[in-house]
Amino acid sequence: MNEKIIAILVQFVTHVIDVGGYAGIAALMGIESACIPLPSEIIMPFAGYLVYLGNFGGGATWFGMPVGLVWAATAGAVGCNVGSLVAYWIGAKGGRPLVERYGKWVLMNHHDLDRMTLFFNRYGAITVLVARLLPVVRTFIAFPAGIAKMPQLRFHIYTFLGSWPWCFGLAYVGMKLGERWHTDPRFYEAFHRFHLVVELALVAGIAWFVWSHLNRGRQANAV
Repeated sequence: MNEKIIAILVQFVTHVIDVGGYAGIAALMGIESACIPLPSEIIMPFAGYLVYLGNFGGGATWFGMPVGLVWAATAGAVGCNVGSLVAYWIGAKGGRPLVERYGKWVLMNHHDLDRMTLFFNRYGAITVLVARLLPVVRTFIAFPAGIAKMPQLRFHIYTFLGSWPWCFGLAYVGMKLGERWHTDPRFYEAFHRFHLVVELALVAGIAWFVWSHLNRGRQANAV
């Protein structure tokens, strides 16, 4: 089942980016940042792979770096800003009660919100920038920023500055994997030898994340 889900997800991502180009990247990253489970770990590496194929940037370079890679990361960061606006306004307009009520639909419970709010209150707006460099947390940090009514311009600037390196790093990995895929037989052989282990670890990690969040949510509701 997991292979079918992953295959469908990858097919959807690749089709959107193939058809939409940079706009497709921005749209997909916007979906992810709106707390819909569409992982950037699939979106941006494929964008980087297309940079390797020459679909983005036409092989031009900028300071030794493919132009397509820079623009792909920029499109991803722009998408993060657009998608995060949804979560920001939910927090700003509905406050904590609304986030607590509907957070469970994106696997965010009271514990997660308390933790993010604590960091935000302790370190201020810079938390948005730092959180954008971290998996999982990067998606939900917009909620406490909205609850605190962080100035929106600063929110978008920090979101962009934090999201761009994340998008660039994932796209760079995808580009390098594309370069090595057919040129390094050892890489190709190792991937096929250990791909089952990698898939099992990925599924186990996702299952643990979902179970732990649902379990903490049930415990919180029981108190």
